[in-house]
Amino acid sequence: MMTTRTVTIPHLGRVEGHGGIHVTLTGGCVSDVNMDIHEGSRYYEKLLIGKDFRDVQGIITRVCAICSADHTVAALAALEEALGVAMSERTRALRGLLLRGAAIESHALHVFALALPDFLGFDSLMGLADRYPVEVAFALRLKQLGNHIQSMIGGRAVHPINTLVGGFGKLPSHREIAGLRADLQAVRPPLEDIVDMVASIDVPDWAAQETLFVALRPERSSFGFRGDTICTSDGAEYGIDSYRDAVREFTVEHSTARHAALESGETYMVGSLARLKLWGDLLEGRAATALRILFPAGVADNILTNTRAQVVETVYCVESAIALCEQALDFDEVGTEMQPVEARAGRGVGAIEAPRGTLFHEYELDQAGKVVAANVVTPTAQNLANIERDIRHSGMRLNEASISSDGELKRGFEMVARAYDPCISCSVHLVRVDD
Repeated sequence: MMTTRTVTIPHLGRVEGHGGIHVTLTGGCVSDVNMDIHEGSRYYEKLLIGKDFRDVQGIITRVCAICSADHTVAALAALEEALGVAMSERTRALRGLLLRGAAIESHALHVFALALPDFLGFDSLMGLADRYPVEVAFALRLKQLGNHIQSMIGGRAVHPINTLVGGFGKLPSHREIAGLRADLQAVRPPLEDIVDMVASIDVPDWAAQETLFVALRPERSSFGFRGDTICTSDGAEYGIDSYRDAVREFTVEHSTARHAALESGETYMVGSLARLKLWGDLLEGRAATALRILFPAGVADNILTNTRAQVVETVYCVESAIALCEQALDFDEVGTEMQPVEARAGRGVGAIEAPRGTLFHEYELDQAGKVVAANVVTPTAQNLANIERDIRHSGMRLNEASISSDGELKRGFEMVARAYDPCISCSVHLVRVDD
């Protein structure tokens, strides 16, 4: 008779939000995996109905503090499409700089405070800081730099207020931009040391399995966080206006967050690892060098290497942010940047690559510019089903390797879930309610 036991993690630590993991093992095999999400739904989409388009980004950015800049940029892209507003080159550059700041902050936090302790045998950042004080201090410096970028462009480090439909309320001065460029240039050498440090840390292979990856095709044929085509690693493509054809959301009993699968029914992964898998060959300069150092055999189908992918993207963000500063300095110094905006009926979809993966915003407006429908699909909601898939696979592999005590399995399952850098609050705040 086969024995059944459960491995339960009531609260998954070192992630944003509240969730747990429940795994059932039958006869030594993993028979059931639930990524339990305990957060209450806040129904932001329903809250937006009837609101003026000018109020949308100020509301939707409060879905999450960590992801606020990304929700802002995606929302503005969708609203401007609905309203027929063309984005100026200056606005494009500054919003791009805002996205780099958000990614630098988010990646620095996840790599050092949340993920690396798992690989190095520490329970928290404090233990890691005792062993690697210089590296942790630099990670905090990077996070502060990311916050500074968001504050300079968005008006404050969390929940931007300077980002508007049509442009910006106030532009940073050339002096501020030149100062930021100098700060970015100063972190280049120590960031190279971080690349070497992370490359020296062994990555277990028990989580490795063939994975379907999804990311936007970068615009202008260069690596980046914006695009208008959804691409999968098996060759499928969808326009972002047809994202509902690609991403099929569904509900599960054990979670207040929706899960997602592709049109084919397959689960998939979005995020840094997915972007490098699909578009890493577009990286140049120091970022391309970091990719070769951290992935000498190519980008692996192993979620535990997502931390390495985030380090590569951090190098990319620093380098591309310097270039965007130089572009911004080429524009005349003026106080504000606004395109003409008039209310009209329309529908718009905005999609960007947030730190945790592809983020979709969709809005429909009436003739007065009021919201009549809203939909947001977050990266973590898209990843949840694949997290369960990877935990199932990892449990099987760990059992095969005779790593089967409850404590050992818990550590492995937590490591897999944290590698995705889940933003649990984002995943549940946006459940759509139909009348």
